[in-house]
This record gives sequence, structure tokens and C-alpha cells, in this order.
Amino acid sequence: MKSKLGRVHNGDCIEGMKALPKGSVDLVFADPPFNIGYKYDVYEDKMAVADYLKWSNAWMKAAHRALKPDGTFWLAIGDDFAAELKIEAQKIGFHCRSWVIWYYTFGVNCKNKFTRSHTHLFHFVKNREKFTFRDSDMKNRVPSARALVYADKRAKGNGRLPDDTWIIPPANGDDADYCDGNDSAPASCETFSLRPQELQNCFQPTEDTWYIPRVAGTFKERAGFHGCQMPEQLLARIIRVCSEENDIVMDPFSGSASTLVVARKLGRRPIGFELSARYTQDGQARLDATCIGDTLDGSPEPTMEAFQEAGRQDGNSLKSRRQKSADFAQAAASEIAAAETARLYGQDGALERGLVEAFKTAHNGFSVDVLLADPDLNAAFVDECQRIGIPGNPRLWNHRLLRIRKRTGNGMSGVHSQRRFSMPFSACEPFLFASEAAWKTLINEERAESLDEILCDPHLAMTFDGIAHEFAPGFSSLQYRWGALRIRKDAKWSRTEGLQLDEVAPKRMGPRVPVDDIASGRIPHSPGIYRVADQRDVLFIGGAFDVCERLSQILESNRRTLWSAKPDTLFVQSFQTSQNVRDLMGWTSCFLKRNDKLPKFNIPDLRAST
Repeated sequence: MKSKLGRVHNGDCIEGMKALPKGSVDLVFADPPFNIGYKYDVYEDKMAVADYLKWSNAWMKAAHRALKPDGTFWLAIGDDFAAELKIEAQKIGFHCRSWVIWYYTFGVNCKNKFTRSHTHLFHFVKNREKFTFRDSDMKNRVPSARALVYADKRAKGNGRLPDDTWIIPPANGDDADYCDGNDSAPASCETFSLRPQELQNCFQPTEDTWYIPRVAGTFKERAGFHGCQMPEQLLARIIRVCSEENDIVMDPFSGSASTLVVARKLGRRPIGFELSARYTQDGQARLDATCIGDTLDGSPEPTMEAFQEAGRQDGNSLKSRRQKSADFAQAAASEIAAAETARLYGQDGALERGLVEAFKTAHNGFSVDVLLADPDLNAAFVDECQRIGIPGNPRLWNHRLLRIRKRTGNGMSGVHSQRRFSMPFSACEPFLFASEAAWKTLINEERAESLDEILCDPHLAMTFDGIAHEFAPGFSSLQYRWGALRIRKDAKWSRTEGLQLDEVAPKRMGPRVPVDDIASGRIPHSPGIYRVADQRDVLFIGGAFDVCERLSQILESNRRTLWSAKPDTLFVQSFQTSQNVRDLMGWTSCFLKRNDKLPKFNIPDLRAST
């Protein structure tokens, strides 16, 4: 069994679990396919109902066999089969402890029914009398309403367990960039809310999770008071409560490996199964880059441990106890982030001090962004990390270095980036579309969620280079990567320009021109915006100094299949602009906004929005 731990095993999870020693796993968390037609890499998510229930029974039976006698099983499932799978699990021998509703504020719009905005989380155990549930650990308890809102002296000092409705609002707008693994995330990235009725605009009349609280006797309002990768903080709550350190945590449907990553961060021993070879490879790389004690993504939830610490720091008024849960969550997250920063830079901060030293040796006077984009500089940094003996791997080192830069700006202690790297827009323009298409392709394929993730992972960065080269051969890896960084940097002002231009933009671009007629004179040799589409979808909107030349280049006959499975249906449209860079980028952003659906190869960052 020991040799199987710490790995994502490629193959069918039923056979994989059957091969494990019986009664060897402490905790299973499973987020299986919901049988709703979702497009996976190698799995068809649409079985006949009877076949789906039969298959679900088989894999849950294998999980039951693998669990220890006192083991725990958590199941995440959507509406369509929640009730049926609960019954199947109970037939196998599981006992249901809780039926948790995870509410999220980015529900899927539905036609002729309420918006779907929740997932069911079933908490099962093998033995209804003996199981792990660490209810007394202050990390697993939260302040009660008496203590948090009303400063009631009758409030218990150890708080209470969370409710069985869990709220995790997502990051919105510009905050999304900061919530992606950034230790200094803003307050809007808060994760769990203790009392969901206190979140403004949280539960809407059209959503299918409705909250009506029971009004307790001590409430001042007693007269009439009315209230899809899993987030790491949600997984952490489950793993912290239902397993001990060094326990074995298994995910039969590893996917992005989030369960395994969180398990390792919390000092558990992970094992997973994944049918897709590609997901297996990428999930294993993500797991390999994770170390015990790494910070969880997402702001920490306001636990009793953090609450008590806040109380000790404000022993006279305990003002924090009178704040609403959202205010407290922000304060608690700040305290924990400050403590984490002190730990990393204090006596135990050898890892990050070593990374700064390695960067100082390897960066050749350039910034962290240049070091991540330049394969040669990054290789020198990796070599120096290995020479110093820093634990981990290149992906981890790059991510940690980027975190340091985000916390400190470019003012890392003892490091000066005197050399400025620049590549004018005129030099980038011939391959900018390829950088954007490669970036969006990796996101479309769910191999990455952000540009930072791509550049920090050498394997993903090389994949990015290869895709960009297919779209626009003849440029270097540094050029392709710097092009993506330039797009991201210019996106904010491009969106502003796009909104202003939207007021005077025409209803449509020029006439549709079949791809074989680009050189016929119907597409001008002048600066402008172009749109590439096929019969079904708009595929890309971009700008060029010479639209005809650029379209002739990117739609050469041997590259048309990169754009569409039916290349003979491709057509283009154009709109003439000035040669000014702000004009090109602004009009691109404007036409992206005008398009009802984001094109396949455009990133959302450039799309103007009100």
C-alpha cells in the first residue's frame, strides 16, 4: 500500500480500489460524474439511468471495501441523482450522518426552473458508532451568533460546529486575479460565511436554495427576522474534521487532484485514481509541487482558533466579537496571512529565503516576470535551487517566487532588477494572436486556470510554446510567453477604451469573406480588426497592422484545421482602424463585447464589460 500513496493512478477507479488492501483507507472524498452530459477528456457522461445507478453502486461498493471499519465517505453529487445515490450508498452499508448543502453564488442559469446554485454533499460512515469526527478541534469550530454578533456573555467559549449549509462566494471582477493562490487576497475573496443570512444579495428569489433561519430566543430580531475543481477551503473543512494527520485520503475521481493536494497540505497521505491519462499527468505534477504545510488557496474561514486569537489581542472591548461574520472573516484572514508571512520570513522561513537567494544569483538583473518567461533564465534559477538544496520542484519554486513578488512588489530584500526587458507592440503583433490562442487552448482543455499557472509549470509552459508555434511558427518561447504577459498587462486599459468605443461602434463588421478569397482584394491591406468564424461559432477577434497579410498568414491552408474541424467553412470579416496601438486594442475589446459569446480562442480579460 505504501508504494501506491502520493500518486494519481491512471485507470478505472473500480479496478484500482479493488487492488488496494481491504480496510486500508481512512477517508474517501468522491466527486463523480453527475451523468448530465458534461464533456470530459475520455469519459462519456451520459448513461442510461439504470446503467448509471449500477455503475455508481459498483464504485461505491469498491470504496466501502477499501475503507477501514471506522472510515468515512463523502460524496458530492448534483440534483439529478442525489436521492438515488444516497439510497444506493445505504444499500451498500453506509450510514448517512449529514446531508450538507454547498451553496455557491455563481449558479448555472436554467430555463423554466429556478437557477441551480448548490451541490449536495453526503457525509457517510461505515460504522454508525465509531468514526473520526474532530469536533473539539478549534480549527473545526466557528464562533456562535451569540459571541460573534451579539457579544452575549452566555456564549460558549469553544464556539460551535458549522451549519450544514456552506457558503463559498467566488471572486468577482478584478479580484479574481488576486484570489488565484495569492496569500494577500482582498476581503472580497472571503470563503465561508458563518451565517449565510448576513451576506447581502446572497440568496435571490430565483435561486433554488432558499434560507429561512430559526430565530433563537436571544436574537434581538426575534420580533421578525428573515434571513464545479472543488474549492480548497471546502475540501479542507472535510479533511480536517473527518481524518487525523497521517491518515490516508483517497479520491476515486481525481480530476484536477484538488482533494489530494489539500490532503497533502494538511499532512495526510493522498491516493487517487483518474481515467484520463492527461488529467493523471497534470494532477500528478500538481501534487508533486505540493508540500505539507503549504497555504490553502482561498481566504481562511473564520474558525474559533482565529476568533480566540482576535479576542486575546483586543481583550478590553472584544470589538471583533460584535462585528458581522463578513467583517470578522476579513479580520481573521488578515491575522492568519500576517502570521503566515512572519513564519515564512522568520526563523522557519528558510525555503523562501533560499528562493530569494537563488533568484538573486540567476535573474541577471531582470524581474521575476522576465525570469518566468525566459526559459534560459528560468533554467538557471531552477539549477540554483537544486544546487542550494531547496526542497520541492521547479513548479513549486516558481509559484513561491511569484508569491514573494506579489507580496513585496519588486522590492525583495537585497534584490535589484536594474535591467528592463521590453518588446514593442510592433514586434509582438505578428504572434500576439498565437500567444492568446495557446493560453486560451490550455484553459479550454482545463489544463490550467491562469497564465501564472502556465508560466510557473515548466511542463505547461513548454506545451504553451508548442501550441503557439503551431499557430505562428518562427518565434521563440520568450516571445510567445512575453506576448501573453503583454496581453494581460494591456487588458485593463483595453477594456476601458472598448467601453468608450462601444458607443460609436457599428452594428457589424464588414461583409463575410470566404477563407479562400482573403487575397482577392475584399480584405484590405490596412490596419484593422478581424474576425475568424465558421458556420457555428466566432473563433477569434484580433487586431493587426495589415489585416490581409495577417489573415493570409494565420489561415494558410496547412493551419486551418487548428481553427476549426471544418476548415472549408471558415470565413473572415474586417473593420478598418488607425495604426494606433490603443485604437487596435480598444476596438478588439469593443467587438469582443459586441459578440454574444466569447470566441473560442480569445481570453475573457480583453472583453469590455459594463
